[in-house]
Amino acid sequence: MSIRVLVVDDQAIVRDGLVTVLSLVPDLEVVGGAADGAEAVALVAEHAPDVVLMDLRMPVVDGPTATAQITAAHPEVAVLVLTTFADDDSIVTALRAGARGYLTKDAGRVEIATAIRAVASGQSTFDAAVGARLIAALGSPTLPTPPTPVSVRERFPDLTPREADVLERIADGRTNPEIAAELFLTVPTVKSYVNQLFQKLGVRSRAEAVALVLR
Repeated sequence: MSIRVLVVDDQAIVRDGLVTVLSLVPDLEVVGGAADGAEAVALVAEHAPDVVLMDLRMPVVDGPTATAQITAAHPEVAVLVLTTFADDDSIVTALRAGARGYLTKDAGRVEIATAIRAVASGQSTFDAAVGARLIAALGSPTLPTPPTPVSVRERFPDLTPREADVLERIADGRTNPEIAAELFLTVPTVKSYVNQLFQKLGVRSRAEAVALVLR
């Protein structure tokens, strides 16, 4: 069954981008987007999502306040924070409000999709930097560290290391010229790698390749 997701972010370009990206994931269903915490609370009541992808600093009602209201009224809904801020106060405030996971906006699409699945299944999840800060803030070195996401190379062993590098960057939204610049290749060479990995993966477009990576 699909995991129903509500995206909350006051920046329209970020919100729309997340909606578009997550809509490509086969087991995720985006049920709406909210521009602030008050709208998020209303849309949770209307659409009953499984997971709310929540920004923290927003007008009208901020993320922690909205998180507290959502988790109090709808304890079955998991809130996963996705924010620019990874300071101790922001992390602790969000978790005290009831957030089940915390990612920064440095997270890639694969990591976000994986975290959504984790919190939907009842787990807590944090990216590596947030996990390290949380352990330091709580003063408990015995807390478990977050699991390391499986790399593209590990998931697709039939690809050469360079093909895997190209696929990883396609999944992160890079264009061929951007990939060429990052990997010190020519654009025609990148196009050749793209065609090769498409053939190996049995896909016909970048969208299909991204959807395969995000499964």
